[in-house]
Amino acid sequence: MQPKIVLEPGKADREYLRDLWRYRELFYVLAWRDLSVRYKQTSMGIAWAVLRPAVSTVVFTVIFGKLGKFPSGGVPYPVLVLCGMLPWQLFSAGLSDSGSSLIANSNLITKVYFPRLIIPGSSMVTSLVDFGISASMLAVLMVVYSVTPGWQIVFLPLFLLMALLSAAGMGAWISALNVKYRDFIFVVPFIVQLGLYVSPVGFSSSVVPDRWRPLYALNPMVGVIDGFRWCLLGGACPLLGWSFFVAAAIVVAMAIGGFLFFRRTERGFADVI
Repeated sequence: MQPKIVLEPGKADREYLRDLWRYRELFYVLAWRDLSVRYKQTSMGIAWAVLRPAVSTVVFTVIFGKLGKFPSGGVPYPVLVLCGMLPWQLFSAGLSDSGSSLIANSNLITKVYFPRLIIPGSSMVTSLVDFGISASMLAVLMVVYSVTPGWQIVFLPLFLLMALLSAAGMGAWISALNVKYRDFIFVVPFIVQLGLYVSPVGFSSSVVPDRWRPLYALNPMVGVIDGFRWCLLGGACPLLGWSFFVAAAIVVAMAIGGFLFFRRTERGFADVI
């Protein structure tokens, strides 16, 4: 006897989270495809994941450390910069990949049903793998400069999760808007370029004047980068400061808002993409 298929209005909305789990294999397939495409037919392969932060670290060390004479709190300046560069590149790469993911998979969206949130989610796996590869360079640099992390390293996953949620939330907004308004793809490079200079990547947050700290803390990556550095280099605990709670609240709001906006606009993706 053939199973009976019943179509109910609104059932897909009610079981959306369950569908995300049902289509987990599609998530794995898309993530593996993105990884393969990233490094396929490249002359240096995964070395690009090390080369990019290495070059940026050298440039920032020369500009801020050697020429600008910015304080490093007793930490070797290359280690300080790379500790800020890695979470920033995790965020920026995840935002860039997820923001353009729906357009890159437009043929898949118009043919079959599946939770569209899988596409921007799977695209961020590549940035996470790149982060893991780049982190090996940081480990080597810390050994060279005899920098040893303390007990606070146990909180490192918390700040990595905050970086991923920031990229996922903003990426959900931009990917959904990019389906209808293609010029939003140009917003991402602007955000990345501007954010690189207003985030404490090449310098320590201690150089920011106190009167600008409240405005400065509205950038969620400030709390993420400061927390990442604290986990590896020590110093004042950011978990006890109000700036951490501001950053955490903004990250959660961005993630929830991005998910809700994505779900509200998802139904029309196949019609306008």
